[in-house]
Amino acid sequence: MSKNLLDIKDLKVNIDDIDILKGINLKINEGETHIIMGPNGSGKSTLAYTLMGHPNYSIEDGEIEFEGENINDLKADERAKKGIFLSFQYPEEIPGVTVEDFLRTAKSSVSGKKMGIITFKKVLKEKMKELDMDDEYASRYLNLGFSGGEKKKNEILLMSVLEPKLAILDETDSGLDVDAIRIVAEGVNKFKDENRSILVITHYDKLLSYLKPDYIHILLDGKIVKTGGIELAKEIDQKGYENIKMEFSN
Repeated sequence: MSKNLLDIKDLKVNIDDIDILKGINLKINEGETHIIMGPNGSGKSTLAYTLMGHPNYSIEDGEIEFEGENINDLKADERAKKGIFLSFQYPEEIPGVTVEDFLRTAKSSVSGKKMGIITFKKVLKEKMKELDMDDEYASRYLNLGFSGGEKKKNEILLMSVLEPKLAILDETDSGLDVDAIRIVAEGVNKFKDENRSILVITHYDKLLSYLKPDYIHILLDGKIVKTGGIELAKEIDQKGYENIKMEFSN
């Protein structure tokens, strides 16, 4: 039986005195892939940032437990060290810092162990090959001049290097063409194993056929209103959210 990794209990969150999450309940076990879908403004990214400990998001009620420990009051870096990772929808450009230097520093910071330059170069090269990334990416400044697809692949590369227990992917598939979606999905599938879990936040079902998720959750107006399998995503793709909105309002 797989062990519970993340347990969200009646989570209520506001930002700038506006209630965004209004009672989220969600359990993720080791080795599972969960998908959160929902229209714009439903609270998807708020959930992602709250799980990562963004200081602008205030937890008003409820609990976030990670491996049985309440992490409500932990800062983002403390959560990262416990094994939580968030890929950003809009990754920052950092002039003067190469991809390789950033990743090596991030790995050392999260793991608490320094990795030799030569050893890290070998690891990085293998990870980049899996994502169909040219070796020259490593020497480029972080995200500077990168296309949208390159930035998203770079986030998956960071996830692969850090090897978190829970990876939260926020709109990783937005703006990607079919080939880039396939490569990103393959990177996610290679990362996932029986001990690692994935939480994907998305509008679309393009990524889902590659990921084969265990659960699809529909988030509306700050609450998870419906949970199902891949058929739920297909229903959304064909009919949109109107039927679910009507069902929920009734």
